[in-house]
Amino acid sequence: MTKAYERLLGCYQCFKEKIDFTPKVALVLGSGLGDYADGIKIQMTLDYHEIKGFPVSTVSGHKGRFVFGYINNVPVVIMQGRVHYYEGYSMEDVVLPVRLMKMMGAEILFLTNAAGGVNFDFRAGDFMMITDQISNFVPSPLIGSNIDRLGLRFPDMSEIYNRRLCSIIRDTAKDLQIPLKEGTYVQLTGPNFETPAEVRMCRLLGGDAVGMSTACEAIAANHMGMKICGISCITNLGCGMMDQPLSHEEVKETADRVAPLFKKLITEAVTRLGANTDQTV
Repeated sequence: MTKAYERLLGCYQCFKEKIDFTPKVALVLGSGLGDYADGIKIQMTLDYHEIKGFPVSTVSGHKGRFVFGYINNVPVVIMQGRVHYYEGYSMEDVVLPVRLMKMMGAEILFLTNAAGGVNFDFRAGDFMMITDQISNFVPSPLIGSNIDRLGLRFPDMSEIYNRRLCSIIRDTAKDLQIPLKEGTYVQLTGPNFETPAEVRMCRLLGGDAVGMSTACEAIAANHMGMKICGISCITNLGCGMMDQPLSHEEVKETADRVAPLFKKLITEAVTRLGANTDQTV
């Protein structure tokens, strides 16, 4: 048994001692969506500090807790605050929460984030369904001894964002008349925003949006056999694509502005994903 797996089991045992709940869908809330979990039918909550050995987010505005409850009739676990690589945590720490949610019973992972657009067709406030990703700029969470109990040493990545789930989200957005872009997400380390040259690089590589999370979480979830989907809120265009400099305040302002529409999309999408769980896993 590796130390990473032993630690994961410890977190799971701590969860089992405190919470009696089995989720179907795991939802990770990005910037601007932190209060979404407060509006669902909450059954119980678990603060990250209450889980021995669990990493705690240091980002302002992240509550740092799991919320267990129902979105309509779908049992969910929601991460109200994620851990980022740029906070100084190891990649093992960063993906531990996703691995733990899979052990809780979640079959689907729904990732959300605030991202910068590097596609000139995008505008601040757009939503982009993630159909693929580029994660080469951060360490893979699978580096080191493989945890055979979690997954294969060399997992396939040809469909990391499940096509069936993407189809459901696409139809949901269409029915709600919410414009939805699609594209490839690039994860860089952060916490600094990208330079104009780095934005051009991401675009040349085929990226449509760039951020500081998500891709590593998707790798870990895919390794464990979860079905994954994700939506980025495009909060700004990349450096060099606008005249003004970037700021975290601008990101927050845009995320907050479009949050009501984002929440509406997530609620209906999770409802449909939950209803289709048997067909998608």
